[in-house]
Amino acid sequence: MTGTLTGLTAVVTGASGGLGEHFARLLAREGAAVALTARRQEKVQALADELNAAGGRALALRLDVADAAAIAPAFRRIEAELGPLNILVNNAGVGGEGLALELSVEDFDNTFAVNVRGTFFAAQAAARAMIASGAGERGQARILNIASIASHTVLPGLSAYCGSKAAVAMLTRSLAREWARRGIAVNALCPGYIETDINADWWPTEGGQKQLRGFPRRRLMQASDLDAAFLMLVGDPARAMTGAVVTVDDGQSLPGGG
Repeated sequence: MTGTLTGLTAVVTGASGGLGEHFARLLAREGAAVALTARRQEKVQALADELNAAGGRALALRLDVADAAAIAPAFRRIEAELGPLNILVNNAGVGGEGLALELSVEDFDNTFAVNVRGTFFAAQAAARAMIASGAGERGQARILNIASIASHTVLPGLSAYCGSKAAVAMLTRSLAREWARRGIAVNALCPGYIETDINADWWPTEGGQKQLRGFPRRRLMQASDLDAAFLMLVGDPARAMTGAVVTVDDGQSLPGGG
């Protein structure tokens, strides 16, 4: 642990697995007190117990960001137990798979409820807390929205997901502009394909292998490939960065295929 975030309090939404869990571990490693939120309480509680046992400070809360009314109360509890909020990692998201001709209204609405509305209202609640505590004035307020290469690249069969992530990218820029003089840095990170529990069964298939051969480097990324950019965007280096939409994708979104 280098302690670059010691004394700061962070919230990670969607921290029950995948990138959310990875980011939570990274924040704890750098010394931040970390609130882990997700719909699966048992998952984030197990992670919080592990981080606390290792000498960190972690709190687990059940939170569904699609329930906008639940976000601000959750953040108030986090501040009461861990201290004023400095970092929000807006990571909670759903896939939204489905061909456009077959996608139901319910599935479309669920994708946008989590990926867009949840991102917006979590950012709103965090910004209000950061302004009230003076974190913005101290230059210690960071909101990082986890978008995707889908924000600027067409992924077949994922029209709702692509639309939602494009919305996240534009929300990032809009909120950054609105809160610039409040001292809150709002940025987005757009990862490429990383193997997770959700997609692990896809890559060994014929279709998955074909997709891999289409990547310029013919490989998947590792979650750790995001670490340098992530720490830059949540840490002190972001004091002069706001409204940035940073892509880390191993060249996967470059045109022309493999």
